[in-house]
Amino acid sequence: MTEVDSHPRGALRVLLSRGFRPFFLCAALWAAMALALWLAMLTTGLALPTRFAPLEWHIHEMLFGFVLATVAGFLLTAIPEWTGRQPVTGTLLGVLCGLWLLGRVGALFGAFVPVWMAIAADIAFPAALAVVVAREIFASGQRAGRMMVVPVAVLMLAQLLMDLGGEAGNGGGLDAYGWRLGLAAILIQISVIGGRIVPAFTRNWLVRRGEEPVPPAANTIDRAALAVLHTALLTWVFFPQARLTGVALFAGATVNLWRLWRWRGATTRAEPLLFVLHVGYAWLVLGVAALGFATWDASFPLSAAIHALTVGAIGTMILAVMTRATRGHTGRVLTADRSTTLIYFLVVLAAAVRIVAAFAAQEQVDWLLAAGALWIGAFGLFALRYAPLLLRPRLSTSIAESQR
Repeated sequence: MTEVDSHPRGALRVLLSRGFRPFFLCAALWAAMALALWLAMLTTGLALPTRFAPLEWHIHEMLFGFVLATVAGFLLTAIPEWTGRQPVTGTLLGVLCGLWLLGRVGALFGAFVPVWMAIAADIAFPAALAVVVAREIFASGQRAGRMMVVPVAVLMLAQLLMDLGGEAGNGGGLDAYGWRLGLAAILIQISVIGGRIVPAFTRNWLVRRGEEPVPPAANTIDRAALAVLHTALLTWVFFPQARLTGVALFAGATVNLWRLWRWRGATTRAEPLLFVLHVGYAWLVLGVAALGFATWDASFPLSAAIHALTVGAIGTMILAVMTRATRGHTGRVLTADRSTTLIYFLVVLAAAVRIVAAFAAQEQVDWLLAAGALWIGAFGLFALRYAPLLLRPRLSTSIAESQR
């Protein structure tokens, strides 16, 4: 261990040296802790001093606590590479982390303070993140990157809607629009960013191995797939029970399945670090199709579709990106070791078990507990395995960059 990371101040300096370090670690820890609290509320009747009903708190913290932290870590790390500007570090990064933590405290203990104060504490982080992202992109003068501000702004709006509606626990009011808009925004980000990195990483990996054919460059099929999917998801936000929404969701799933097939994911099974990205996108396709079924058939459990999208697509893609980005940006070889492969296995199994729980007529709580334990295991193992990498300086090697 070097001198810089053997001292607490040195470890803190390293932690605040790039956006992925604190936010990936916080996201993993909160994913496990918040789910454990939700399971405790579900099984023991534990009452938390929050303004939200238990289910609304669970949804809120998964979308706007856990996921938004990973979005922050990804953007604050990727933007310097896109713009050539210096990364956000030190005090400013620490302030952003503090605002994220303030939001978690505000959501958990909101019953103790005035409503406006709890909402302000909750919205402070996405608002500050949007300002920082906008500053970095606009200062670079790159017009192409300006659209990256939009997802953060939409997530802030979705969070505000859920905060305003969650006060009364009105599940059919603003909070319902809020969580649907938040979920749709995250899935749209996955479809866009995944559509760039999954075929690109696969292409590079196959070229190094001398294998043909490689995934084709983005073309009309990809643009059509995104257009149909995004239209379907946004339609679902506002008309979740319309039959035409179901048709649009089926169409979005179909064309994105074609898109996924063209990326040649089956050829990457030898490298779990890459193959898991294809698995995560496959969950997106499956979840959108399931959401279409739930729209058409009231007997099809909506929770099965939602958790295929959240635990399956979002959970798997987040762990895939966090493990890959952490290894790459800390100078480690871009290959999955046994513990990393186990992380992927646990989250995929968690999604499958959670879907079974949605259909279970008996012993549903047992299935829910099993799915929750697998989820906690996946993110807990990430925190345990990757915290040492996140808290230590980067290795002086270019091996990781050469494999991107």
